Amino acid sequence: MLTLVGSDQPGIVAQITHVVYHQGWALGETSMLRLGGNFTIMMMVAGAESNEALEKVMQPVAYRLHLHLHIDEISGGLHQHALPNYQVRVMGSDRVGIVAQVTGILAEADFNILELTSDVAGSADEPVYIMTIQGHSVSELESIEKALSTLDDVDVSVKPIEILFG
Repeated sequence: MLTLVGSDQPGIVAQITHVVYHQGWALGETSMLRLGGNFTIMMMVAGAESNEALEKVMQPVAYRLHLHLHIDEISGGLHQHALPNYQVRVMGSDRVGIVAQVTGILAEADFNILELTSDVAGSADEPVYIMTIQGHSVSELESIEKALSTLDDVDVSVKPIEILFG
């Protein structure tokens, strides 16, 4: 797992993926996003060279872009996880504890979070917290909705995700 974090700027993805490609590394699943003024990349890469060799070729571009570089040996690969079958959307006045409360309830309902994104909108005087979660659960939609109905001061919606193949 190749992880890079630093100030957001144009060209980060292009330069990082260029190095990965030209060194013959295969790019697998990725997550690349802006958080505040920072840009974060997490990508699964596979190649014939060692992690040390990957770090050696990545370090100059990471240094040039002022990115923190981290490489972890991981197990697993492509297509080794469940597909999301539910999306949970939470909106409400920003307050401490929303993420902990929602994810705690979902964990108790055997809901496996596959992706969680959040943002704060509104103004400094009236911030609105928006969280979107995609995950997998064998529980029925109604039982997830019932569990989340205990939350106060937030609007929660749970919708099934239809995956189309072919």
